[in-house]
Amino acid sequence: MSEKPTIESKFEQGLFASRWLMAPMYLGLVVSLAMLTVIFVKELAYYVPQTLTMTADQGILAILSLIDMSLAANLLLIVLFSGYENFVSKLDIDHGEDRPSWMGKVDFSGLKMKLIASIVAISGIHLLKVFMSLGKGDVGHAVDSETLRWMVVIHLTFVTSGVLLALMDWMTAKTDKH
Repeated sequence: MSEKPTIESKFEQGLFASRWLMAPMYLGLVVSLAMLTVIFVKELAYYVPQTLTMTADQGILAILSLIDMSLAANLLLIVLFSGYENFVSKLDIDHGEDRPSWMGKVDFSGLKMKLIASIVAISGIHLLKVFMSLGKGDVGHAVDSETLRWMVVIHLTFVTSGVLLALMDWMTAKTDKH
């Protein structure tokens, strides 16, 4: 068996090392997570003093907004950890009780499914918030019927995409590996 030419080996090593160009992007996602945390705390600080004067619907909408941000933060973490481990390098951290059980086990297919599931959940919560504000006379959240129709269509597109991705993954898992 002959060895590869030196130039080919160096080229392949360079290609492999290029994965580290993703590292600043993951660092940017950490900054995004910090930004989202600040926004979450700001929203929480806005809603807490109003708790005693809120109606039940206003309270539910406030909580849904916080849940929405929490799901977005979870999505960021999943992309951050799984993406880094799948495409850059394994995280050499403690394997103790504090480490989430899914870390190091989510492959690209699992990452896609978690991503689409989070997007569907976020879209569903946003749609629920709009539905709850209908007919309440809340001018800040007024949505015309055409916008509402498009929101439902987009949400159903996310749901359909998720189902199709899951079906494709299931079909791929059933086929013999070549």
